[in-house]
Amino acid sequence: MAEVPQHVRKFLFRSCESRNSASSECLEVLIPEVVSPSYGMYTWPCAPVLAQYVWYHRHDFPKRNVLELGAGTALPGIVAAKCGANVILSDSGQLPKCLRNCQVSCQANGIVGSVAVVGITWGLFTPELLDLGPIDIILGSDCFYDPAVFEDILVTVSFLLEHNPHARFVCSYQERASDWSLEHLLHKWNLSCTQLPLATFDADIPNIADSNLPGSHTVHVFQITRTARS
Repeated sequence: MAEVPQHVRKFLFRSCESRNSASSECLEVLIPEVVSPSYGMYTWPCAPVLAQYVWYHRHDFPKRNVLELGAGTALPGIVAAKCGANVILSDSGQLPKCLRNCQVSCQANGIVGSVAVVGITWGLFTPELLDLGPIDIILGSDCFYDPAVFEDILVTVSFLLEHNPHARFVCSYQERASDWSLEHLLHKWNLSCTQLPLATFDADIPNIADSNLPGSHTVHVFQITRTARS
């Protein structure tokens, strides 16, 4: 049985150039949340930052095939769907409550039936992963929260980018430890990483990553692609 969401958070995205205008372009997204030991059932600070990236580039998303990894409450993926993308939300196949949470978020935003929800477990080559169609953009919000899963994530991403060589993985990352690094794993799996400054997509506005959770809420966004072979 699915857990009942304890509250619903509202996120509002507005075009920066006309935020003070009555005619500003805007999008409202509702995210049901559950306070639970499962990480994926709460909207962490990385999610609105990555969703802002999608919103800023909203005119590039119509008809694009988008996969969100570790979607949880699925804020970035839902914004992509609202911007006209063909979206697949995924979370661990071993966490059915998180998959159900993705579906509840879709219900709250009126996109049930137009967005697929599938179980993709990082590092495992399951039928759900192997049967995915073409992908243009992979999204990941705060997937890199535990060094023990870093390589599993990059194994999955490397596989997807190998089969979709023009795709890219755009991920948001919250600083938790100064000594965490992906560099050796990126090299191992033939991947390249570029940081995307928050100011380039209006995500440097105050409080965008605001949260009542303790700790640093410094968020970075990166783009990971296949390394060009010489």
